[in-house]
Amino acid sequence: MVTREDILILGLSAGVVGSLVGGMMLGIGMGLVIGGQHLGWLLLLPAAPVAGMIGYLQARKLAKRLG
Repeated sequence: MVTREDILILGLSAGVVGSLVGGMMLGIGMGLVIGGQHLGWLLLLPAAPVAGMIGYLQARKLAKRLG
């Protein structure tokens, strides 16, 4: 059974890790785009979905452990 503690830890870890990864991708990608390098779009565009995917993967891992 999922406890409140599991849900709290999942939310906190997914939020922190997702924000760090997504924010770094967004910042580096934007810096490259502003600098005139089109390669930065490859980091800039998928930044938000990658950040969300981290939380999704952590939730699946928790579900496998409990189920």
